[in-house]
Amino acid sequence: MMRAVWYEKKGTPDVLVLGEMPDPVPAAGEVRVRLAVSGVNPTDSKRRSNGRELDRFPRIVPHQDGAGVIDQVGEGVDPSRIGRRVWVFAAQAKRPFGTAADFTCVPSDYAIDLPEGTGFDAGACLGVPAVTAHRSLFADGDIKGKTVLVTGATGRVGRYAVQLAKWAGARVIATASTPEKRAEAEALGADVAIPHGKELLEAAKEAAPKGVDHVVDVAFGTNIEAVTVLMRPNGTIATYASDAVPAPVLPFHLLMYKNINIRLVAIFDMPEAAKRQAFADITRCLTEGGLKQRIDRRFPLDQVTAAHAALESGEIQGSLLIDIA
Repeated sequence: MMRAVWYEKKGTPDVLVLGEMPDPVPAAGEVRVRLAVSGVNPTDSKRRSNGRELDRFPRIVPHQDGAGVIDQVGEGVDPSRIGRRVWVFAAQAKRPFGTAADFTCVPSDYAIDLPEGTGFDAGACLGVPAVTAHRSLFADGDIKGKTVLVTGATGRVGRYAVQLAKWAGARVIATASTPEKRAEAEALGADVAIPHGKELLEAAKEAAPKGVDHVVDVAFGTNIEAVTVLMRPNGTIATYASDAVPAPVLPFHLLMYKNINIRLVAIFDMPEAAKRQAFADITRCLTEGGLKQRIDRRFPLDQVTAAHAALESGEIQGSLLIDIA
């Protein structure tokens, strides 16, 4: 029997239960990972609070991300994968059992080898944020030599977007809310860091007088007016969130006349080839020492409820990890 945290009804973090359940067995094409660390993202708390997928599964072990060691393989998987150190992607996407447990089973491709020298902590930070950043940057072609604007550059996705964009040869303008966060964005590789909110438009015009080619945006509804003005013709606005303005109003004609592409990013349903490319590029960037993580808080498995509460309070300013082993 393994330790696990689960929920059987939607609601506040108090619906989370710690207990024991049978060890999972990998199906054909799957591997089982003995987890060392689980990563917690906003998508995990949102799924718990709105009960997403409880109509399909009576019990859900949360969390998409994690890292550990493969200890079993299913039919059709090369046994040489046993013993490999891996990071895990999308453990609970359309599946009932995520990484808030001693073990999880995922398709073999979703357990990605960790490069030598990369620890489990770093691996558990990747998953949702790094793949989202990759899709937001590269879904519409090469960005080498382009000017890329990353909003919310010190957030979970933003920090990877800054680093991956620089790794790919782009000029990066980053937005952040405080001087300290702007300094952090520049330390991550941003060529220039500017305020966001009301100051974004004028500050970005000064940083990029000829405009920007590509945007990775965390607040689409809030930023769309300013971002549209900043865009060069035939550019792309890639966005993965619009929490403050969930029903945005678009400056349609200006977007149309500039031939702007709007890329909405939802990684769990993106093409498998795009996922594999993300895994390969993230691994290359890790190998070359190009990805830094910021771990804010960590909790033991028996305090997952407190971890979810801390995440929802807004007090987490970086990655949130759960120590399993």
